[in-house]
Amino acid sequence: MKIKPQNRKGGYSNKIAEQYVNLQAPIHLLSDELESQQKFEDGKPTGEIIAYKTWFGQKGLPPFQVKFTEAPDLPDYLSLVSFENLMACEVNYNVYFKADGIKEVK
Repeated sequence: MKIKPQNRKGGYSNKIAEQYVNLQAPIHLLSDELESQQKFEDGKPTGEIIAYKTWFGQKGLPPFQVKFTEAPDLPDYLSLVSFENLMACEVNYNVYFKADGIKEVK
């Protein structure tokens, strides 16, 4: 008999993000520009931008990329930031993050 992990469900969740990123600890912006993600149809890019990605870092973690559906205003490189509604999903032992926005922490 195969047993599935109890807390794993498909899709993005705040709970999964909190298992990987400590939202109370400082998070630094590691990019000075956004990377755009294009929509693909039949294995070819359509030119339509569907999301934006950028890199972040936190002490004790490898750099991680977060996806945004709307292009956020990026603060300066290495600024301390906080996320608006950070979520994550686990797919084939990889973790993917997305958020609604970012704010610079003063």
